[in-house]
Amino acid sequence: MKARCLAVALLALVSCATPAAPPQPVRTPSSSPSTVVASPTPSPAAGSLEAAIAQIDPAKLDVHMRALAAFRSRDPRHVGHDRARQYILDQLRVIEGIQVGLFQTAEPVTMISVIVTINPLDPPTGGFFPGLICAHYDSTAIRTPNWMPASDPAPGADDDATGVAALLEYARILAGNRALLKMPIVLAFFDGHHTALRGSSRYAQMVVRNQKPKWVIEVNTVGFNPIADRLDLVSYEDHSTKLRDRARAANDRYAIGVSPLVDQPSTTENSVYDAASFGLYVIPALMLTERYGDPDASYPGNPARRTVNDTPDRVTNKSLWLKAAKLGLATALELAGSAPL
Repeated sequence: MKARCLAVALLALVSCATPAAPPQPVRTPSSSPSTVVASPTPSPAAGSLEAAIAQIDPAKLDVHMRALAAFRSRDPRHVGHDRARQYILDQLRVIEGIQVGLFQTAEPVTMISVIVTINPLDPPTGGFFPGLICAHYDSTAIRTPNWMPASDPAPGADDDATGVAALLEYARILAGNRALLKMPIVLAFFDGHHTALRGSSRYAQMVVRNQKPKWVIEVNTVGFNPIADRLDLVSYEDHSTKLRDRARAANDRYAIGVSPLVDQPSTTENSVYDAASFGLYVIPALMLTERYGDPDASYPGNPARRTVNDTPDRVTNKSLWLKAAKLGLATALELAGSAPL
């Protein structure tokens, strides 16, 4: 039976995002002929893309990740699933200048994705197709033997509370930097990732008939690697290579420092990620992830992933997590600003 999809707009959110703290004056000691005072690193100009990237708060990322993992499980059959979605909605409700909606699919169980739209301060005449950034808030512990989804834990701290936390920070920062946008950005907190990509695939089917995204970036599982600050750039087929190359260039341009940054071409045979739901429709699609495939010399594998042990203490590489969040935001802001794809 075909899934029934319902999009429900929840508009007019109130309150305001926490503004970034103003830069503090740099105090330098008095110099003498024998004293050399190093010049301070200049702060990014207010209102610039660099300043927006710098507003990502590692402490806020950590708070969101721990809160999501604390619901025990975000599997759609577990009571923690709906509570986690409510947490996401509560965080968005205090951000001014965004639009929030729900996208529901009822097969095989009810799954509800949260869809956020941030519009430019000066929308282009005649409208503009948006860019889309996504993560999934559902979790699983399918790799734990005899796991019972309705009752057993599936904390999903790395997979993918790290990505959801990044998107919550994006919502806060983009709402305060709408002057940088020349096109809308949609943030999709997808449900049903671990149920055959049900949320993203159904949403992609709907939007390609209405407002097809210009590009899609996914942030998925980016907080574990004891060896290196490594990310995989998983690009869907040849039509996504330009998007992949833009992310690679942003890593260098803004000195984000992801290393190594590994290209991973993807095809229909191994497209088990949400961005690929859009790549199927020839939309440039890219996923940032700590590893897409088997362990290698720069990634030992995460044995806790998709088990009951994917807990906050397993998110040990906070540097990688922050860099991944910065890279996703930097790439999106460039594409939505003065340098479209």
